[in-house]
Amino acid sequence: MAAFDKLRILLLQIRDADDPVIEEERVAFAEKSGLDVDQILLHNLLDGPPTHEEVERCDALMVGGSGDYYVSKRHIPNFEELNRFFRHVADSGYPTFASCFGFQLMVQALGGEIVHDPANIEIGTLVLSLTDAGATDPLLGNLPETFSAQLGHKDRAERLPPGYDNLAMSPRCALQAFRVPGKPIWATQFHPELDGHTNRGRYLRYLEGYSEHLSPRERERALNNYHESPETEQLLRGFLELVFD
Repeated sequence: MAAFDKLRILLLQIRDADDPVIEEERVAFAEKSGLDVDQILLHNLLDGPPTHEEVERCDALMVGGSGDYYVSKRHIPNFEELNRFFRHVADSGYPTFASCFGFQLMVQALGGEIVHDPANIEIGTLVLSLTDAGATDPLLGNLPETFSAQLGHKDRAERLPPGYDNLAMSPRCALQAFRVPGKPIWATQFHPELDGHTNRGRYLRYLEGYSEHLSPRERERALNNYHESPETEQLLRGFLELVFD
């Protein structure tokens, strides 16, 4: 059993090299996991999936954001190779937590379907609900029946992989979370690594990409829709405690 101060997490991202969110996201995952930043190692999926050696040097995977890349558009370099990698992760049961883009990538890789749906864009701090399956999940079941979560996405899951239970939902996006059955692998469409402040900053960084889908009034309303989300901010630490404690 690894002591928490000895854990090493491999954080998978897909962002252009000059994107400042690369390091910001690393800090966010570290803080919400209760780890030091130097315990979070980075791998950019623009270079393809990590090697076996990279994965073996770490205790768990976390999968974060994507900048300007969309699973629905399939314009990601090495897309099929990434799909094979995540199918191997699921088959092997390697401890993993994936959020937002990571959720979408795993849905697609494991046999579900992701669609581009800016008409149902979700931005800000929104109220989600647990499903019956979510209420009994060993990780998400620690959340209240309804809870606040940080979101920012235009892609969404149309269909989860066969045999997977949906664990959470929102009025605009019915499929918000899953667990690989019987494995220490969870994924959420929402961002447990973010709080209201950091999610608002993320929105401002990517405002241009959102603006084409929002009126000026909607953009302003979105800026005022960031609040704290204390329950979901405990999920990453809860994941580590569930798997390694």
